[in-house]
Amino acid sequence: MKILDFSKNNFEPLNPEIQWQKSILDFLEEWNSKDDFVIAHTSGSTGKPKEIRLPKSAMRLSAKLTAEFFDLKTGNTALLCMPVNFIAGKMMIVRAFELGLKLYCTEPKAKIDLTKYPKFDFVPMTPMQVEKSFDSIHKIRTLLIGGAPLSDELRNQLLKTKTDAYESYGMTETITHIGLKRISEKSFQCLNRVEIRKDERNCLVIKTPYFDDEIVTNDLVEIIDQKHFKWLGRFDHVINSGGIKLIPEQIEEKIKPYIQQEFIISSLPDKTLGEKLVLIIEGEKFDLSIPKDVLDKFENPRKIYFIKEFPRTESGKIKRQALKEICQNQI
Repeated sequence: MKILDFSKNNFEPLNPEIQWQKSILDFLEEWNSKDDFVIAHTSGSTGKPKEIRLPKSAMRLSAKLTAEFFDLKTGNTALLCMPVNFIAGKMMIVRAFELGLKLYCTEPKAKIDLTKYPKFDFVPMTPMQVEKSFDSIHKIRTLLIGGAPLSDELRNQLLKTKTDAYESYGMTETITHIGLKRISEKSFQCLNRVEIRKDERNCLVIKTPYFDDEIVTNDLVEIIDQKHFKWLGRFDHVINSGGIKLIPEQIEEKIKPYIQQEFIISSLPDKTLGEKLVLIIEGEKFDLSIPKDVLDKFENPRKIYFIKEFPRTESGKIKRQALKEICQNQI
């Protein structure tokens, strides 16, 4: 682990021959270049990753809005344990030097051992990192979870700790999160200066202070008020089965208590229905029992597939389309 103390301008040397340290050095070089933008890439969970140019001024503002929400102060300790080639890692470095944080940097991997270090004021992690590193989560004051959905089991475990844990809503295009919520809450609260509305598809449209144009998403939402919204699922995941439109994420939420492994609801082509609902579970085959009153008539999967290991992006998101193709090849 390396310490970059931006509160005192005291930095431990980074080794360019070690890849994760080189990625930090490369980003610092890019940030200090004459260009007024940084190149970032989308995660690739819903398609091919694409390159985006993010203005440095917008990234600075994003860091300040995060500081306002979490009350981060100069000298607070933070941990960088996410890849710097994605926006979450880049923004941790930006926050550190914009806010004057004492930033601990470690190799991004699933299990992060914090037992040897002092308590951290602010740490972003993926759900997988939280799960694998749970024994030392108590060392974190504010935990920010993003990159993939949080399971009910992990949520319940976190609620028993003293760590103040939040889930985030955001993307590369919004310079990480624009919405945050405690894991005990149902709706996301927007950062200051962020405006939201729905389009004709009931998908979220975001107006950030970073860009002139609105960002139109494919996320189905329920708008609670001008600053709060509930995420329902992805418009591009909606399944039309026999004329009935089904949102996979809503069905997944209903059956979470009955499946311990990772799983998704998806669809496959069907001559009669157009698309038939299927359940895909990660791991070895087992007998699944879901009470009859849990799902509506049209929400019951027509077939269950067991896949040894799900394909995932580097940030840990399940590649739904790739899984669908794997199952199609089994027909």
